[in-house]
Amino acid sequence: MITAVPDDHAPTTLTLQAGVETLTVTGARPGAHLEVREAAGRSVVTVVADAKGHAHVSFVPESPRVVTDLEDLVEIVGSGETLAPGEYVVHDHSSGAPPRVHGPVRVLAVEDVPDPGEYDQVLDAGFGYLRTRDGTLLSAMVRFPDEGLYGPPPWPTVVEYSGYGPSNPAVASPGQLLANLLGFATVGVNMRGTGCSGGVFDVFSPAQAADGYDVVETVARQPWVLHGRPGMVGLSYPGISQLFVAATAPPSLAAITPLSVIDDLWRQQWPGGTYNSGFTRAWLAQRDAETKVGGMAWDQARIDAGDEVAAANQAIRSLTLDFERFGRALQDFRPALGARRVADLVHRIRVPVYLSGSWQDEQTGSRFAMMLERFQAAPHVVFTLFNGHHPDGFSPMMATRWFEFLSFHVARRVPVVPDLVRAVAPAAFAEHFGYTATLEADRFAHLVDDFPTALARYQAEPPVRVLFESGTVADVPGAPGHRYEVQLGAFPPPDVVPTRWWLAPGAALATEPPATEGADRYRDDPDAGDESYALTDHFDDFLQPSVPLEWTRFADECTAAYETEPLAEAVTVMGQGHVELWLCPGSADTSVQATLTEVRPDGRELRVQSGWHRPVHRREDEERSDHLRVDYTFAPEDREALVPGSWLRFRIPFMPVAHVFRPGSRLRLTLSTPGRDQPFWCFDNPAEDGVSHLVGRGGAHASSLVLPAWAGLEHPEDHPDADAVRGQPSRPAHPLRNVEA
Repeated sequence: MITAVPDDHAPTTLTLQAGVETLTVTGARPGAHLEVREAAGRSVVTVVADAKGHAHVSFVPESPRVVTDLEDLVEIVGSGETLAPGEYVVHDHSSGAPPRVHGPVRVLAVEDVPDPGEYDQVLDAGFGYLRTRDGTLLSAMVRFPDEGLYGPPPWPTVVEYSGYGPSNPAVASPGQLLANLLGFATVGVNMRGTGCSGGVFDVFSPAQAADGYDVVETVARQPWVLHGRPGMVGLSYPGISQLFVAATAPPSLAAITPLSVIDDLWRQQWPGGTYNSGFTRAWLAQRDAETKVGGMAWDQARIDAGDEVAAANQAIRSLTLDFERFGRALQDFRPALGARRVADLVHRIRVPVYLSGSWQDEQTGSRFAMMLERFQAAPHVVFTLFNGHHPDGFSPMMATRWFEFLSFHVARRVPVVPDLVRAVAPAAFAEHFGYTATLEADRFAHLVDDFPTALARYQAEPPVRVLFESGTVADVPGAPGHRYEVQLGAFPPPDVVPTRWWLAPGAALATEPPATEGADRYRDDPDAGDESYALTDHFDDFLQPSVPLEWTRFADECTAAYETEPLAEAVTVMGQGHVELWLCPGSADTSVQATLTEVRPDGRELRVQSGWHRPVHRREDEERSDHLRVDYTFAPEDREALVPGSWLRFRIPFMPVAHVFRPGSRLRLTLSTPGRDQPFWCFDNPAEDGVSHLVGRGGAHASSLVLPAWAGLEHPEDHPDADAVRGQPSRPAHPLRNVEA
């Protein structure tokens, strides 16, 4: 902590803690106006101390002003920037003129790393704390592997870092449990402002990333860490955090294994520009609740048991922002949010990367696949992509390949699963995943004494592995396990071909545009946004082979839907497609959902993928859009109200997906108000009861479906069991009845 003592005329002392792009003030009078100035004299912003005399600065306006509430802060994020590194002083105006001057202190940049000696801290087995560059203490839990099975230290070591409970001494996360079982020491660290850690919590902030750098370098210096180079593990939140940390380039980081991640928090909260009132809202609200004093229960238990560091660390929890409210207020993507868009940072990652994710991930979606091509600086990448659920990265289908990667790049040894672990694995899988499974055979055991050759062969494998029709091969329908796979040099394959079907009369998708112009009408469904199809919100339920669900239908008049004739040849979709839509809106604001399903010869309709766009966001992001891919700037200056009754052309991007449509199946496209077709996501739609919109087809308003078709895949000829395909529910296919305009 950096403490600034005021000049002689000040009767009280404020404590200023200058961190990475942040400045925290404690010890002020409640309600005091605290003016932050550059050391050279220029005023930056004035913040008001809270009821405990605390204040925190991370965003600053274009021109000096007083920030008193959330609305002020949202406005600042809209046009301002993060607090720039440099020297600052604080003027306390609580006692009139002249103000009391405190400082100077130096706000750090992510690149301002301390002297390496600062990382010479001691971490022993069990619970403890480590110190970051600005003096903040983060809670950490160290667990060693079984010495009887893996011998004495040093051991290969992995770090899990998140705002959940990775340092909870009573409960280990799945990633830490699995790593320990397979011979790795684990270090679980709570982010600042969470668990028993100090500091102010801020989702995916530069300060969090810099703390991760400090964590890696501190762990690397422990004598029990093999090679002095730890890796990182984690799924979802601790998976995403790995990307931010690795982008800061800790020199001792060996490799990362991010599972089930996102590409951008704002686009996660506002998919297609419509607020995600389902999972993302609930996730942020949970972060808000758990970052309060004692908000995780286990941290309060430690405080009650006498942990004075934990108690002191929570003294400034009142400064944590209400991120659910904050995010809901940010209806457009603002420049100040750019540093939290991880897709813009992964090109800086220079360590091996193992990343996996599901196309139908009920929590994070599949936009992660749009940034795979950006890992250009990583010396080795392994991407595993599949249909299924959010937690499937730790499923029996994936566990051995995850262990392979960590063995090669962290342990630096040929991966061989001990016989004892293989013996206990089926019972462990049955307990956690609801079915009995065995681990995949060791692929490099014959090279156990020739690590260089084994590593060379491993690195020579194609970097992308796409698994198809998980859920259809195990004895228990729906259990993770793929039917077949394809290995690729890149995703999507460079030779995918944009294939177009035109919206046509009679609810048809035709290979040629209609000769005459027409339109179909669909009505807003105000209830759709609250309807998702999973009947559970418990994470563990998605580990199981089947998930209770109710996939509700739209009324016929609330959709415009189209389908092909039965396919004569298979169509393999690989990547991100879109709908090129001509819409004549009935209101000044609306949002449109496009859902792609497969109508099989057995009469079942199988969900494949969805996409959304709110067409008041007019401008596509040229860098991230092409003949197949579509993304938007979502910038406030590119937002424009619709003109009811006037035709408008825009593209609705699907989430990326890989799926095979076999001969005899039909492709079905359904356009509607967002909702009903997602397991967890809900939408705060701009929908009005009784308002209708027209969908153009043919002539000057010829709408079409465009998909990335790939001809290079052999696959089983027979259709899989529709009720077993993991993450893709099915239902009886009802006939289409469009309302022609």
